[in-house]
Amino acid sequence: MSTTPNTAAPKGARHVIGVDVGTGSARAGLFDLDGRMLAVAKRDISLFREAGAMVEQSSTEIWDAVCSIVREAVSVAGVDPASVIGLGFDATCSLVVLGEVGKPLPVGPSEDPNRDIIVWMDHRAVAQAERINELGHDVLQYVGGRISPEMETPKLLWLKENRPQIFDAAWQFFDLADYLTWRSTGALARSTCTVTCKWTYLAHEERWDPSYFRKIGLGALADEGFARIGTEIVEPGTTLGNGLTEAAAAAMGLKAGTAVAAGMIDAHAGGIGTVGIGGQPQRNLAYVFGTSSCTMTSTPEPVFVPGVWGPYYSAMVPGMWLNEGGQSAAGAAIDQLLSFHPAAAEAAARAAERRVPLPVLLADAAAEKVNDLSDAVRLAAGLHVVPEFLGNRAPFADPHARAVIAGLGMERDFDNLVALYVAGVCGIGYGLKQIIETQATAGAHIEQVVISGGAGQHDFVRQILTDACGKPVVAPTSDEPVLLGSAILGAVAAGAFSDVGSAMSSLSGAAGTHTPVGGALAEIHNKRYEAFNDLQAACRRIRDF
Repeated sequence: MSTTPNTAAPKGARHVIGVDVGTGSARAGLFDLDGRMLAVAKRDISLFREAGAMVEQSSTEIWDAVCSIVREAVSVAGVDPASVIGLGFDATCSLVVLGEVGKPLPVGPSEDPNRDIIVWMDHRAVAQAERINELGHDVLQYVGGRISPEMETPKLLWLKENRPQIFDAAWQFFDLADYLTWRSTGALARSTCTVTCKWTYLAHEERWDPSYFRKIGLGALADEGFARIGTEIVEPGTTLGNGLTEAAAAAMGLKAGTAVAAGMIDAHAGGIGTVGIGGQPQRNLAYVFGTSSCTMTSTPEPVFVPGVWGPYYSAMVPGMWLNEGGQSAAGAAIDQLLSFHPAAAEAAARAAERRVPLPVLLADAAAEKVNDLSDAVRLAAGLHVVPEFLGNRAPFADPHARAVIAGLGMERDFDNLVALYVAGVCGIGYGLKQIIETQATAGAHIEQVVISGGAGQHDFVRQILTDACGKPVVAPTSDEPVLLGSAILGAVAAGAFSDVGSAMSSLSGAAGTHTPVGGALAEIHNKRYEAFNDLQAACRRIRDF
């Protein structure tokens, strides 16, 4: 998928590229230094699933996809490859395992060395995470009090206990964004974003804590001086090595030596592309609504919020502390919810004919049924959804939480499917409200939500979310704020901006704001939110019998 070529790029213009590797695809966006995206290219990437909640990918496939889309974005934009001065990467917080000289190692029972990535959403390490939490350690206060199986130390412990030969043979363990910068430059530096948020690096103290690794059973990493997980930790946007290597440049069709920035986790790149709106990041909660969801709140001082990851120092906005929440399944939860309905197959066929995703078809249908988008909550009367199909990431840090659907009848028609969809989006919004309220109670206050991500692009979704969470929802000017965030890193690495903060202020803007509804409709949401909490609590009480 690509945009129309921009043949009007002025002579002598300079450009940057942002690369975003998500769960199911890799994308590259080419931007000018005013933040305008001139082209985007995309490749789907494979997911391999095994029993036991295992989800794996191939670093080789992802690297090949990245090189292809960078070439395509430059070609479609119609710019001189030599005009590209910087490159930034973001990626999911997935674990890449490489042997000597970068040889991929198999991370699961398939024994396929090409399957060398444990994907972020893989939950094979639930038992290890629970054991780490039972042991307790001071570093856990910087992950909301409880470590998640989505983080890397439980996954490393799983490898050590279940595939010791692979653990021992590993030369490097990378977060995916750091793998991409290594492939591009040969530099082994890690980003403060990746290792602070997912590996327990203490960025505010500029150190790993050896006692944590020894206590949980990963003392070998500490004994080696952390050589396999990172000894050079730098802030996102830092220029790495000597830029693109000859081999990487040839693969991408760019100049050797092109600046490459230390990267970020994908959601955090969305934060970089959005929270600069208004010049006060602490006012804005960045909400990335995609396959999963991620909330990111910036504060000048650390705020400890039980059940919400962080506080992480300088992991997103340089010099500020970050609290990170969200859910492991968000857009994916809506897909799962809809799949249960008898009308889903017919509706999916209709969506395919129109070449739109099923949720977009349903959002359009819901919007057509009402005079005002906020009225759509009435369509879901009696239907209530707690969409925790993959646990509750925040504010309960409960991987065992499960979804609740209440109020289903025998209906099999399309209109009832629309109603179920509306109830599901409301449930996503109430989960967001829980996080906002929990953070506010602890002292991390926000004034508005800035939304990004593919599942949050529809005006209908944005209005239902603002009504459900009770905060204004701001749409950024950029259609691709995650790609813009990565491109900002590349621009800083190339010296086009003095720092990430100034680039954020210059290149981020608001396209519009959705405001919460009042009156009777607000009262409906209040009652539905109370029901959401009741159903959630009931599910916790009854799930063990």
